Amino acid sequence: MVRRTSRSLRRLTASASQEVEELTRLGRELQQPVTTGRVIAVTSIRGGVGKTTTSALLARTFNHYRRDPVLALEMDAALGTLPVRLGVNSVRWSVADLAQLLKPSMLLTDVTGYLAPVADGGWLLPASQGRIGAQVTLDMYRTVTLALRRYFGVTVVDCECLPGEVARTAMATAHARVVVSPVTAEGVNGTRKVLDWLAGLPRGVLATTVVALTANSPDTTLDMKTAAAHLREAGVAVVPIAYDRHLGAGGTIDNTLLGDGTRRAAARLAAEALQFAVRTP
Repeated sequence: MVRRTSRSLRRLTASASQEVEELTRLGRELQQPVTTGRVIAVTSIRGGVGKTTTSALLARTFNHYRRDPVLALEMDAALGTLPVRLGVNSVRWSVADLAQLLKPSMLLTDVTGYLAPVADGGWLLPASQGRIGAQVTLDMYRTVTLALRRYFGVTVVDCECLPGEVARTAMATAHARVVVSPVTAEGVNGTRKVLDWLAGLPRGVLATTVVALTANSPDTTLDMKTAAAHLREAGVAVVPIAYDRHLGAGGTIDNTLLGDGTRRAAARLAAEALQFAVRTP
């Protein structure tokens, strides 16, 4: 009995040591400097699979680790829930507004006057001012991302779902991309088709894509490891994000209420995406 207890303690100690080592490594990767602003686009094949939640997790993770400004850019006016997930209760300006106001002579202090501050750091530019279905055009996306990326070390773009025009353009032109897939047969099969499409795009975009495999319920229809292995066959990195009760409840994401596994998964996902983004010219 004593021997078994001793072995269990050694395993627990080794596991804790490995977790600390991994978080230290991820922290270094997330804090690496960037020469120009990096854009990471997030999309999915349909709504309700955790796309906006994943975008918010990425933004909060970058806010936590990085010293330079981080921007969360909402390009999904149909849902418009990124402000809620980031805890922003009031917004004055939207993508459409700022697209008409941006000038090359603006300083960061000028730009942030049109953005909503996020409580734990970073900034948000919403797709609308709380009006569901406000139009976000491809021209707006190009204007805003090209102008704003020079002010921010990392910009996380919460895109509309594929095959929307803005999402397709973002996937093709961002420095890195995250495709959110639910752990369901339909979700995984649909995501494989998205990955096949990305493989046919120029600039080797598939090599700078990571899949966030999300569970929106404690009872998934597929085994997480089996689903991840199937997606990795397409040649992409896959980061599983298990069900988290706090995320499943909706509303503002509070990092202190997330499970340890969720925080580690968010850090892995952010580090993978940033590593890809830094490699892209």
